[in-house]
This record gives sequence, C-alpha cells and structure tokens, in this order.
Amino acid sequence: MDAQIINRRCLVTGASGYVGGRLVRTLLNEDIDVRILVRDKRKIQGQAWAGAVEIIEGNAENTADLDRALSGIHTAYYLLHSINLGPKFNEIEAKMARNFAQAARYAGVAQIVYLGGIANDVNISKHLASRAATGTELASTTVPVLELRAGIIIGSGSASFEMLRHLTHRLPIMTTPKWVSNKTHPIAIRDVLYYLKRSALLEKPIAKIFDIGGPEILSYADMMQKFAKLSGLRKRWIIKVPVLTPGLSSLWIGFVTPVPTALARPLVGSLISEVVADPAKSIDEFIPLPQEGLLDVEASINLALTRISDNRVETRWSDASVQTAPWQKAQGDPDWAGETVLRDHREVFTDVSADEIWRQIEGIGGEQGWFGSGFLWWCRGLIDRLVGGVGLRRGRRDPSFLRVGDSLDFWRVEELDRGKKLRLYAEMVLPGKAWLEFNISKKNGQTYLTQDAIFSPRGLGGQLYWWVIAPFHTFVFPTMIKNIVKRAKRANLSRG
Repeated sequence: MDAQIINRRCLVTGASGYVGGRLVRTLLNEDIDVRILVRDKRKIQGQAWAGAVEIIEGNAENTADLDRALSGIHTAYYLLHSINLGPKFNEIEAKMARNFAQAARYAGVAQIVYLGGIANDVNISKHLASRAATGTELASTTVPVLELRAGIIIGSGSASFEMLRHLTHRLPIMTTPKWVSNKTHPIAIRDVLYYLKRSALLEKPIAKIFDIGGPEILSYADMMQKFAKLSGLRKRWIIKVPVLTPGLSSLWIGFVTPVPTALARPLVGSLISEVVADPAKSIDEFIPLPQEGLLDVEASINLALTRISDNRVETRWSDASVQTAPWQKAQGDPDWAGETVLRDHREVFTDVSADEIWRQIEGIGGEQGWFGSGFLWWCRGLIDRLVGGVGLRRGRRDPSFLRVGDSLDFWRVEELDRGKKLRLYAEMVLPGKAWLEFNISKKNGQTYLTQDAIFSPRGLGGQLYWWVIAPFHTFVFPTMIKNIVKRAKRANLSRG
C-alpha cells in the first residue's frame, strides 16, 4: 500500500463508545496514525491501545477543542451521538455536526467519514431522520463527506444485539408490536469496521452516501428465531398485537432487557421503518467486498456469542456515558461542589493478602453480585428502571477485569489503581451524586480495607433521600465488607 496513504493521520471521535473504541484498534492494526478526541481521557486508560494514540481531551461542542483535534488531520471520523440528551437531541446533533464541519474546513481536513443509519423508507423515525440530518450538516462545507448508512449492527456488546439477546432469552412466549415483521438489513460489526477502515485508505476523497448491509434481508422476528436456534432454545412463540406503540414498546424493552428506555426508544423507532439498503447506493465500486465475504446473520450471532462466552467483549453500548439528571454536576466534581457530603464509612483489618482482597473487589457486580443483601440491591435496581434509570441489568464487560470507564450495573468505574483503589460513580437516577469507593493498604503487617459510600445531595430533597435510605445501609454496607473478606479467605484456602 502507498506509504503516503499509510502516513495519513486520522481523528476518531467517540473513541470511548462502542464502534469508536473498536475502530481505533482496527486502524492501529493497519499502522495508521490515530488521534482521538474524548471528554475524559481516564475513560480510555484501560484500553490496550491507549498508549498508541494521541489523545486530545476536550468537548466536540467547543470550537477551540475541535481546532486542536482536527489540526493536521487527513481523515476525520464522526461517530458522535446525542440520543440520550432529551427530546431536542436532533437539534443538538445538527448543531454539533455543523460546528464539526466548519472546524474541519478551517483545519484543511481532506475527508470526513460518518456512520449513520439507513433511511430509505418514507416513514422514518425521528431518530433516523436526525441521523440523516447530521450527515447533511456535515456535508454543508467544502470538505467531502463519505457517509456510511447501516441498519442493525450485530456484535458482542452492541445495544441492538443486547436487545435481541435478552428478549429472546427471557421471553419464550411474547406479545410483540407489528414492527417485528418489518424488514431489516443487519450487518456484523466486523464488516462495519472493514468499511470504516477502508474509507481511510481511499486514494481520493469521496463525497457520497452509501448503504451497507449484510447478505441477508429478514424480519426482526426471523432474527429472534435464528438467535433462539443458535442458543439452543426452543422456537419462540411470537404473538403480534396492534396496541404496542413505540413508546410502550420502549418501556417494555427497558424493563425486560439491559437497554434503558431512553436508548430503546430510538432503536424501536428505527425498527418501525423498513431499514433495507438501497442497491443504488452500493459502495462496491469504491470499496470491494472483503475476500471472505460479508458475514450472514447466523455467523454474526455465533461470533458475538463466542466473544461473550470467552469474555472477549472489547467494547459495549454502555461504554458511552449515561446522561445524568439536570441537577447533577460533571463527574469527578470535588467534595465542595455540592452543599454537603454524606458518607457511610467501613473499615476492617485482615490477615488475608491484599492481592486476594483486590481480586474480590475487582470482581464485584454483574453475575457475582454485591456481596450480600441481594434482594435490596435488586429492589434498588428495579426502582431505578421504573423511574427511567439504567438499573442493574447492564452487568459487566468482563467477569474479573475492570478498566476506567467500564459500566458496572448502575455504576461506572471512575478511578482504578489496580490492587489499591476502586472508585465507582453512580449512574442511577438520584437527587444528587453518589460514589462507592474501596481502598486497600498495609498497616501493622495486616491488610487494611476501607469502604466508603459517598453522597453529595442536591438540596433538601437529596438530604431527605439519604436519611430515608440510611436504615438500609446498616444492612447493605456492613454485609458487603464482611463478605468481601470472607470470600477472600475462602478463595485463599482453595488456592492452598
């Protein structure tokens, strides 16, 4: 390949998200020089590629930050999405794209590559219409925009796949809306990354819209049946009813699956349309099919399931931050940012090694749970989902290994000093901000473990909330620290 092409520098926005995180690795595998723009560089510290990229910490809505990020860039990937930002997300997305395009023109960027959604049906959702409008705004300057439009992306950790997986697993008999019969054109995440990567290696910039889809067109119901078959489940009974509106459907999906209602709503809205690639918008003339061909639906599902079972999920839909309530300040605010700081502090000395204690702490949440008081944790997760939060069902990316930025049930890893400290930030719906922090050190020849639940309330309502739930803390937190030590002792004995 031409050295001039390889030496191009690429900017990846949304690098802490599902597609962006994988794209960075894919580009680096081609020896392409990569720069990323992220709001918080701590979120990508755990990525294997973090030391191989240039990191610009900033906000894509800030012109100065965009100028720094786009300076000297040949190909800029626009992978930003704002569907969690409320009912006016379309206006926010349009403004962000417009600012990005203008900054790219000013910086002399040769090519913008944008991943949108297939929008060929006359009856398209607000979500798909916004994605199309974003492409229009990006193309509003002289910088050529190569827009790739995809339908459902099948891959371990994608929101669409998690929705499909959990609906199929948990509901052997289900009443579904009519949209499950609509045609879809799914594509494997592996093939999406192939097209994105090859877009950076084109000899000349391209300004055109292309639809990308896998080799099969089928209904969502057909995909569910294929998933059931590949998972060793019986055929699912699907009863279509006309009363489930998109709003009701998203509430139902938010309750049954790990995907929160706010994210399920645009996904469902997309399924109401016929999301099928237009052959007239084929990219084959510019980017040929991969030598091994595109993965069909069964192969895509099998690959995703294999990665999940092998604990090799590289990125997840939940890697992107959840938009907090309006009164919550930015993550990582200092203690004095709120009116007061309330704390539940526990500590213990033990003869168990610090390494064994750490193994238990790093494995917290997900399938392992929260070291006791399971019913109370389940209730708190259920309440959170009922009020529009993420609940406990997000689980973990990996059963034993955490990295900064990982989602962990309704927490997110904010700080991690392996073997010494783990700090989790609460992404549940709260009248304030909350953290759960563990610290391990050595004192007087013993392992010293501290556990702190920290809450920065918002006004009187936040303080009332803390005191209402304080009685439950007397069950949850002493049990937690006690069971961490107990399981560590048991694991230590089993290792001999």
